[in-house]
Amino acid sequence: MTAGGDRPIPVSATPANGPAADYPVVVGEPFTIGDTTWTPTDQMNYDAVGYAGVAGEGVVGVTAAHKTLPLPSYAEVTSLETGKTILVRVERRGPMVNDTLVELSRDAASELGITAGQRVAVRLRRTNPPESDRALLRQGEQASERMATPEALLKVLRRKLADQSPLLTPPPMPPGAAPDTAKSGSQVPSVMAVSVPPSEPIAQTQPVPEPKAELKSGQVAKGDHVVQVAAFSVAASARAVASKLNGHVATCGKFSCVRMGPFANRAQAAAALEKARTAGYSDARIQRAD
Repeated sequence: MTAGGDRPIPVSATPANGPAADYPVVVGEPFTIGDTTWTPTDQMNYDAVGYAGVAGEGVVGVTAAHKTLPLPSYAEVTSLETGKTILVRVERRGPMVNDTLVELSRDAASELGITAGQRVAVRLRRTNPPESDRALLRQGEQASERMATPEALLKVLRRKLADQSPLLTPPPMPPGAAPDTAKSGSQVPSVMAVSVPPSEPIAQTQPVPEPKAELKSGQVAKGDHVVQVAAFSVAASARAVASKLNGHVATCGKFSCVRMGPFANRAQAAAALEKARTAGYSDARIQRAD
């Protein structure tokens, strides 16, 4: 699928008011923008920094376009300039360029203090808002006001954005799994005209750390504590993150969970937790080993 100058297609042309309008949730197939392949995933704790653009006049409501988040889903967008945060409904694939994390509708951009033609630094964090806020967004209205982000956290987020290199890289594909551009274009549903975040944690391609000498490949160490990093609906995405963090993948029901450890004590687990959060997984947590 190519952008071709076409306007991103929303999940539904006429937003419904009831909770049923949020289902079914569409993840979609991998798609290609230029020479870059993006793979949508149902990442529950998605949290990234990058740049936001503004959609054309035909896009209505307090909505957003994203390359990999499920459609529809909900996310908070924070301006790294002002700290103002808004809630948006993600219902389009886009933006169809590789250097923009999220594309906001005119109404969403206005609420955040952005004008058409601007491109500003933002944080995009997936959330699970209450039904009252979901209903307002489905009706094209603003959700309840969010708390402003403190300056101390903004400084951390700005550093994270500045340190990103490259700014936008797609999630790594397993060997032989990269879809053929022409073929994938016919497989991607029309709702797939959305954008992918530039700072997506799984998009960072880094050398895979060598396994510890005392462990054989794929072997899990013994210990009482593990770090639960994230859960993915696509196993390939989980494996990519596990490789980056020198972790492993465990089956959690219908999801593939990335874990680090086990660790012999909580201090070691805390160090691994900090590593996971520094990599962008802010919802990572320490839990007892199975």
